[in-house]
Amino acid sequence: MYEAYYGLSGKPFQLNPDPTFYFASKQHRRAKAYLDYGVLRNEGFIVITGEIGAGKTTIVRGLLDSLDPSKVVAGNVVSTQLEAEDTLRMVAAAFGVRTKDASKADLLMSLEAFLVGQTVQGKRCLLIVDEAQNLTQSAVEELRMLSNFQFGNQALLQSFLVGQPEFRDILQHPQMQQLRQRVIAACHIGPLDQEETQGYIEHRLKCAGGTGRPHFEPEAFVEIFSASGGIPRRINAICDRLLLLGFLNEKDTLTAEDVTSVAREIREESGLTQSGPAPAQRSWSTTPVGDEVVGGLQFDADALDGMEAQISGLDQEQQGDRLQRLERSLLRLERINLEVLAMLKKLVVAARRGAEDKTP
Repeated sequence: MYEAYYGLSGKPFQLNPDPTFYFASKQHRRAKAYLDYGVLRNEGFIVITGEIGAGKTTIVRGLLDSLDPSKVVAGNVVSTQLEAEDTLRMVAAAFGVRTKDASKADLLMSLEAFLVGQTVQGKRCLLIVDEAQNLTQSAVEELRMLSNFQFGNQALLQSFLVGQPEFRDILQHPQMQQLRQRVIAACHIGPLDQEETQGYIEHRLKCAGGTGRPHFEPEAFVEIFSASGGIPRRINAICDRLLLLGFLNEKDTLTAEDVTSVAREIREESGLTQSGPAPAQRSWSTTPVGDEVVGGLQFDADALDGMEAQISGLDQEQQGDRLQRLERSLLRLERINLEVLAMLKKLVVAARRGAEDKTP
């Protein structure tokens, strides 16, 4: 709606991760450098953690887009609360290795054979595990064991573990000592500071074809930083609504009061208004005792537990459906290959008979 009014070529503050809008803050540059370093090392684990909406997935997708598919084969897994063997099957499916009706031993042998085959072809295999904080200790151990696969002196698989801050606590568990020894680099992405918040907003507007409209008053940037806590996803939510407000009111200049109004609307729509300080004086970074903040939204702890259980159940169903679709696709490919082989055999037999008939 507001794109045409402000002369933009697209939505500058969409919530979905988009590598084309990558903003090189100090912390994001550091995380990207660690990932690039990891690709060059081609061994061990790289760990990237950050708050919800901090831009972890954007960096990872940017890395994937930059990889040469003729040299690197990447498998991407979004982790859920699965048992170790199910996690192993998800890893195999991410690389296109058949998992249906295979025992764990057969699965490991098939996965190792795939990794060796890629290495022989001069390719490297990279596994990216997103939402790594959901991994169980047994699942983490399975990933560590996969790092033992070698072809001569060369590691067959490298892994990037990307997750929320609590994954750092998981790594400190005594049982994680062997995995910690395999981590060659670890980086945490924190919130943007006030100056970076302004740079982030201006950068995204420029990427969307902005030419100076709308104009943000300096105090508006300060208020956006205060309301968002410097978390990119929260900044996007506020600014998207802010540009809509500007469009509806035909405003070319956006003020701190506009930001305050938008932030208050978002809180009210999310059911976050409570008795106490006026909403205009509270930011998303404020966390009352007994509550938790997720993605900039404040929830009662008991309600959050219930929501998490429902989401986990839905996520597991989705992963199960995804695995079934992958397995059906692989079965179709296998049938096609068998039919092609049968046809080739018939052609060879026919050719041989023709040659024999012509022999005097």
